[in-house]
Amino acid sequence: MATQIPTPTPDDKFSFGLWTVGWQGVDPFGGATRPQMDTVHALEKLAELGAYGVNFHDDDVIPFGSDDATRDKIIARFRQGLDDTGLVVTTATTNLFSHPVFKAGAFTNNDRDVRRFALRKVMRNIDLAASLGAKVYVAWGGREGAEYGASQDTRVALDRMKEAFDVLGDYVTDHGYDLRFAIEPKPNEPRGDILLPTIGHALAFIERLERPELVGVNPEIGHEEMAGMNAAAGYAQAIWAGKLFHIDLNGQNGPKYDQDLRFGAGNVRGAFWVVDALLEGGYDGPVHFDYKPARTDDEDGVWVSAAANMRNYLILREKVRAFRADPEVQAALDAAKVPELSVPTVGDGEGWRGLLDAEPVDPDALAARGAAFEHLDQLALEHLYGVR
Repeated sequence: MATQIPTPTPDDKFSFGLWTVGWQGVDPFGGATRPQMDTVHALEKLAELGAYGVNFHDDDVIPFGSDDATRDKIIARFRQGLDDTGLVVTTATTNLFSHPVFKAGAFTNNDRDVRRFALRKVMRNIDLAASLGAKVYVAWGGREGAEYGASQDTRVALDRMKEAFDVLGDYVTDHGYDLRFAIEPKPNEPRGDILLPTIGHALAFIERLERPELVGVNPEIGHEEMAGMNAAAGYAQAIWAGKLFHIDLNGQNGPKYDQDLRFGAGNVRGAFWVVDALLEGGYDGPVHFDYKPARTDDEDGVWVSAAANMRNYLILREKVRAFRADPEVQAALDAAKVPELSVPTVGDGEGWRGLLDAEPVDPDALAARGAAFEHLDQLALEHLYGVR
């Protein structure tokens, strides 16, 4: 008998970017296959499906270059749409990649005038985000990088990146905004090499900031797997560092271009362990889907895919919980000595001297012990395959 999967509700904290369901199907080889979607219509449909919140770039809501009167009118209508649907704005971000002015970067552009324009654009959208109740401001540096070794000094570019985050940290602090930043790493595309390409790069960078407590990470499955990384391990390290401020979930098939498949498609095994890492790590923030509906589908297919993201997460959540509650799994974890990893290697008060004075061990006898990992992993697969 098939497992009963819960229906998504706002309590699940599922959220979507307006650029996801609103993607028109444009790619480098072909134009739009769907018409532009009205933002309020997107809010209404997402609420019907049981979503909790939305994320947006400034240009998703307000067309680039809009005058103040037009901007105010659009924002008022968007606010009303949020009130009518009950959706919350979980996060916001700024489009620093579409307009040609950002062709060589934003915060790290060699041209100082572009850098100053980029910071002003971000600050204006921070004002809007804070007024709408957003708690996290995502920063994806899609154009921050290079294709040519001589075109940019990476060390100096990192100075400018640090400067940008320091200025923005001052801005939210001076305005009293309850808002934190989350850096979204990605290795490449659209630039040949993007600065802060992985979770590890971002975490190291954050520690050099003037207000590191205001900045964390927003890992995305596809971006990590593009770099050949283990996404679940990356999420776990971000949790360990206290820096998992937000998450992006989607699907990916290995180190290709950024596929942005619906969550649960692509590397299904990897998705299982990502959910496990989030649950075991106690992550309780929004579960955000950053995906693109297939350009082969019409609008009906858009909502099928949006619902599928949430359904697939709920399916995997049930499977992960069943895996962790299975007595045979718990016995296999013990046999594999997984709980023993939580025991400090050096005893309390022992120190290095006590370690050296301890009774010697026989390395050959230790080497003869089996790790019992195969049985444990097979149990995980059987839960994933639905036979347990």
